[in-house]
Amino acid sequence: MSPVVVPPTPFTVLALYQFRRVPDPAALRAELLALGQASGLCGTLIVAAEGINGTVAGSRAAIDGLSDFLRTAGFDRLEAKTSHSNERPFKRFKVRLKAEIVTLGLPVEPTSQAGQYVEAGDWNALIADPDVVVVDTRNRYEVSAGTFEGAVNPEIDSFREFPDWLDAHAEQLAGKRVAMYCTGGIRCEKSTSLLRERGFTDVLHLRGGILKYLEDVPEEDSRWHGECFVFDGRVTVGHGLREGGALMCHSCGWPLGVDERAHPAYEEGVSCPNCVEATTDAQKAAFRDRQRMYDKINS
Repeated sequence: MSPVVVPPTPFTVLALYQFRRVPDPAALRAELLALGQASGLCGTLIVAAEGINGTVAGSRAAIDGLSDFLRTAGFDRLEAKTSHSNERPFKRFKVRLKAEIVTLGLPVEPTSQAGQYVEAGDWNALIADPDVVVVDTRNRYEVSAGTFEGAVNPEIDSFREFPDWLDAHAEQLAGKRVAMYCTGGIRCEKSTSLLRERGFTDVLHLRGGILKYLEDVPEEDSRWHGECFVFDGRVTVGHGLREGGALMCHSCGWPLGVDERAHPAYEEGVSCPNCVEATTDAQKAAFRDRQRMYDKINS
């Protein structure tokens, strides 16, 4: 009689954030670190005086335990999305103290001044309106994996560059309805607050971000093209939050689809079309040594 094969239990992945005043961020960090280590969580949480943000993974029981703890700690309006990964998506568990839970570099008031939320089911109709300017607030490497049709790509390398992009394009946006989106919604809490602070009045953003859209909107009705970059070992996800087909370049961090992996500049663990000219021969040699060690460990 053949032995029964028990499939591996997938990791539950939880992406969360909430802007809420934290009186003692260091104390909250200590409690979260102890809880995460005791329950076997992996991933990263960011704690600041303005709230909490992060993506973690673990057993269903561990994720439920974290969620219960945060509710009792006063985070009763968490923007939270769960998905699954068949493999451990993070190497370790970290809780970091920072000045901001998502770094814009300018003071804004997301708890009182953010733009109007648009639910995932209403997003298609909004972005189909020719009078609406749709802005992707993510970094350029994230946009390379997928985006909404017709969206403006600011071509930024970090969210801190967004205010400068806005200054340079304020005239083009003046008098328009501006709809913004990001991966899970947190960056839009600040970007829409910034627009409203600068005098824009008709500002909207996708509640729950791309992840909520891909979870709720059927693929046959979707206006999303490509996959969504996520900050864990899955690299990208698609509709239904199924794990995507991209791999990450371990030299520059860009998500690579099939075409990029077929490019002559692609060498696993060493280079891709996006970074092959940016690293020296010595750096490439070091990357090859690293890749050989990785292959040996995992062979």
